[in-house]
Amino acid sequence: MARIRHKSLDCSPGCAVEATLQLIDGKWKGVILYHLFQGTLRFNAIRKRLPNITQRMLTAQLRELEHDGFVLRTVYPEVPPKVEYSLTARGRSLEPVIMALKKWGDENTEFRHHCDIRADQDEVCPVARSHAIKSTSE
Repeated sequence: MARIRHKSLDCSPGCAVEATLQLIDGKWKGVILYHLFQGTLRFNAIRKRLPNITQRMLTAQLRELEHDGFVLRTVYPEVPPKVEYSLTARGRSLEPVIMALKKWGDENTEFRHHCDIRADQDEVCPVARSHAIKSTSE
């Protein structure tokens, strides 16, 4: 059964957070927005950057982002049709939010490409630590 969402933002101070998350929820919207911060992209260019997304899901997510006013879809009258996706001003306004999520993820998940270890820290990166534990136990 689907979760009931609030229809207005007068329910509590957290409703604005809920409404924002509802607009950018899902596995792919934030990632699509992240890639569009770098500039206008065509459908296949987005798909190449997200190899695990299906064509159907990418189409659905782009339509929702367009419907919510974050993405502008431009169709050029050519054969075959050329379609480009870019951010609207509203979409661009999410850049600090998405970049904050990326920064938090870089610092707090094992999806990091590398570990940032400061000279004043004795703590070893959790990813490096798990690899060291595996290699010593073998």
